[in-house]
Parts: sequence; structure tokens; C-alpha cells
Amino acid sequence: MPTPVEFHDRMLSLGLARVSEAAAIASADLIGRGDEKAADQAAVNAMREQLNLLDIAGVVVIGEGERDEAPMLFIGEEVGTGNGPGVDIALDPLEGTTLTAKDMPNALTVIAMGPRGSMLHAPDVYMDKLAIGPGFDTDVVTLDMSPVERVNALAKAKGCKPSDITVCILERPRHEDMIAQVRSTGAAIRLITDGDVAGVMHCAESETTGIDMYMGSGGAPEGVLAAAALKCMGGQMYGRLTFRNDDERGRAAKAGITDLDRIYSRDEMVTQDVIFAATGVTGGTLLPGIRREPGWLTTETLLMRSKTGSVRRVQYRNPTQ
Repeated sequence: MPTPVEFHDRMLSLGLARVSEAAAIASADLIGRGDEKAADQAAVNAMREQLNLLDIAGVVVIGEGERDEAPMLFIGEEVGTGNGPGVDIALDPLEGTTLTAKDMPNALTVIAMGPRGSMLHAPDVYMDKLAIGPGFDTDVVTLDMSPVERVNALAKAKGCKPSDITVCILERPRHEDMIAQVRSTGAAIRLITDGDVAGVMHCAESETTGIDMYMGSGGAPEGVLAAAALKCMGGQMYGRLTFRNDDERGRAAKAGITDLDRIYSRDEMVTQDVIFAATGVTGGTLLPGIRREPGWLTTETLLMRSKTGSVRRVQYRNPTQ
């Protein structure tokens, strides 16, 4: 029986940055063009092409959808040359397709990689999410608390007033009651239209972003990606899957999930050390967008390793034809 190849995160990290960069560059010509599907497909194609150049035996565990619904980078798809370590891959080739199509802030290309079996195989359902940055006691806020209790608990832990707290929430009708509760405390809310991976990441750099906490429901696959980012950046995150019908419960069963009420911590969603890369497509608080000048495209990528806690910002100046 062949000896398993070790997951060398340091050696693979630059390759992962190239994957993220390629997806961003491929979507550059579609920024502000109003075509979400074309922008997403361009990013998918470029990301898949670059992944298949890496010496890994990769399996997409968080991807574009189920095999029958996604032409490329579907859940379960095998990527890489096959000549390397077995790895789990979580990705969103274009996190914020609407943001890209409308040239709105905070569209990113996002990818995480860890040893095989290291990431929760989250089904394509909703997840209640709660996240804060690093430096707090465990469970200072929890999903079992009301939004008001969360704001008050975090303010107490920070030694500030609730009115000094800013919460990031996805702007959706389902969050109207949550928004009202948070505002009743005096806290501020930054509403986002899309891109809740970036929303969660904002908590880890609150001094830069002004965001202290993220809460609300969004896609479960994006929750795992966000957990991978926070595992590198620091911070706490909790997620609980929610189901609207039996079909969605069936998706969970297919993914091997038996406890439908379980609350997952960050380290239960991502159980081993991972590497994470995100490249800015449109300018935002975390990363600048793609910059154009005659003959060149410039991207900036956030490249992180949870094993060392290293956070690099990689600028890539790419000649255009």
C-alpha cells in the first residue's frame, strides 16, 4: 500500500495564490458588464485550469454545486495532477457574482485547501452564522443567544458601550427582525448585499474594517470557507445548518450529516491546518480590486496559513496581450 504523501502547506501556498489570481484576472473584463453567469463561468474555468496544474490529489468538497447542477468544479470533482497529497478543497471562484456584474465593492475569488478529511462537507443549504474576531474568551457570544444578548455580551467583553459595536448582516427580508433587535441596542449595522465570506473575514481585522461581529443566515458552503479564513486570521465562528424542506434534509444525509441541530465551531468545520487565498476583484475593505493600466493588470491576494498564522499580501502585475 503506497505511503500517503504529506500535506506541505508551505510548498502549496504559492500555487494556491496563483489559482485565486487566475480566477480574478479571468473575470476582470466582465466587471460592471451586467452578466453574472459569464463572470462566474470565466472565473470557474480559470480556477479549474490552474488547480489541475498543481501536484495534488484534490477533491472539491465545497464547490459550485452538485455534479448535475454545475458544469465545472462540482462537489466531488477530482482536481490536480494526482501526483501529490490528498487534499480537500473549498472554493468560490467568484464570491459576489452580482457585485462583479454591477461593479460593487468586495467581490473576491476564494479558495482554501487542507488535508483530506479536514473540512465539513456542508450541503447546499442555509447556515445560521455568528463570528467575532480574535482575543476573546471562548463562547463570549453564542448562537443560542438573542441578537440583543450577543451585542451586549461583546460590548462587555470589549469594555465598551453597545453603541460602539458594529455588526455586519446580509441584507435580506429574513433578517428584518434580527436587524431591528440589533438596532434596539444602539449598535450600528453594516448591511451587505452579497459576499458573506468577506463579511465574516471583516471581523478578524476590526480595527481596519470597523466590523466587530457578523451574524445571520447564508449559504452553508460559504460558512465553511469563512471558517477556513478565520482559522488563519484568528477569531471565533459558529454555524448551524437550517433546512426548509425534506429535500434539503436529504442533502444533509447525503453529505453524511446525522445531527441536524448541531452547532459547529470554527475548528469543527475546519479540523486541521489549512491554507487560504482570496484575490480582490472589485475594491473593498479587505482587498483592493483589479487595477488596470495600459498593458497591465494588477491584483492583490491575501495568502494565509493557519499552521503559522502567517498573512501575506501578494501583489501580481500581469502583462495583458
